[in-house]
Amino acid sequence: MRDKRGVISTFFPEDRVGRSLTLSTMAFALSSGVFYTVSTLYFTLVIGLGATTVGLGLGIAGGAGVPASYASGWLADRVGAHRVQTVATALNGLAMLAYPLVSDAVAFTLVACLAALMRSAGGTSKQAMLARWYTGPERVVVRAQLRVVTNVFIGLGTLAAAAALLTGTAAAYQTAMIASGVLLLAAAVPLARLRSRVPELAARMTAPAENRAAGAPAEGPSPLKDRTYLASVACNAVVAMQFGLLTVGVPLWVASTGAPTAIVSVLLVLNTVVVAVLQVRVSRGVHDVRRAGIAVRRASWLLALACGLYALAGYGNVITACVLLLLAGLAHAFGEILGEAGGWTMAFELADQRSAGAYQGLSQTGYAIAAMTSPVLVTATAIAHGTVGWAALAALFLAGGTGAAAVARVSRREESLISTPSDSRSGKGIRTT
Repeated sequence: MRDKRGVISTFFPEDRVGRSLTLSTMAFALSSGVFYTVSTLYFTLVIGLGATTVGLGLGIAGGAGVPASYASGWLADRVGAHRVQTVATALNGLAMLAYPLVSDAVAFTLVACLAALMRSAGGTSKQAMLARWYTGPERVVVRAQLRVVTNVFIGLGTLAAAAALLTGTAAAYQTAMIASGVLLLAAAVPLARLRSRVPELAARMTAPAENRAAGAPAEGPSPLKDRTYLASVACNAVVAMQFGLLTVGVPLWVASTGAPTAIVSVLLVLNTVVVAVLQVRVSRGVHDVRRAGIAVRRASWLLALACGLYALAGYGNVITACVLLLLAGLAHAFGEILGEAGGWTMAFELADQRSAGAYQGLSQTGYAIAAMTSPVLVTATAIAHGTVGWAALAALFLAGGTGAAAVARVSRREESLISTPSDSRSGKGIRTT
């Protein structure tokens, strides 16, 4: 019964802010599923761009999205995270709708840059909203619920886009791209209506209520000067490179083993199921910095184990390779949900609440850098050098996890030595629903 209530609360939260974020995430994820499925084929077959041109354009766009993650957090602290997210989501939708108007490489790259900038801004502002509206462990649980919603609806969007693939016509691909843009515009609607439905939201999105009441300046300290937070971001970004391992490294590696390529789909479905079933439950157990550090370290152990199993799959026959790949996929999925839960908790709990947007922006910048560099890193290690490369990746994950645990341990020790009633790192605020 409790599990049933948990599922219901994940997709239909009781509080208005959570409900609006969930509805927006549903539409956003549906759009993403459609876009990821048809975009590459649309760019190459319909627009007529070369694969190298598409890769270069998307690479430039990804690079543009990195500084946007931090800049949008800085902006969210000044104008409100809810405003930034609403505008960014709407502009992202307009960028998607502009793709059907593209006819050359320059226009394609410009539109891709706009889409990447707005996607980064939307991700950071969502984190900032969670940081300012919710408190303590609740922020991580809500973040986990949104991730489950994202995974499920990306899957639904992928299934819906299969109609375009089956039809295979230019009109079908173009319709799918337009649908992706319309869904993003729809994702902005629940966010735009939040301000009128939750009157106290705007005041909570810029500065803590106690600071405003005391007449203190709204601007807090810069996370770029916070060595503890910088170290946390760096270590968690290393562990987050596992996403590139799953989406780029594993498909390429499977092709070099004795396993059938169809096992890639099985591994992706397995990962989605594990995340959907266990992410929220695991996140509930990671409720302070110490436990977060431990969770990230354990995640790095599981990811290192997955690397070893992936490597061994290259030496077996078909059956052995499939079994090893499935075991690796399970270890990888459990490492992913532990690493995410720990990383989110550290990002929230180590942040100074007065600059919640900037801190979450820096955290998202770390993830953006990981997403941008991980495909190159994975192909240059595991795919290029086999077992030795897998061992190097395993060592990298272990270093990141060990570092994150050390940062959490040092932070806890500092908090126990220097503790004040108004500790700005505690995340203590007044939540209004």
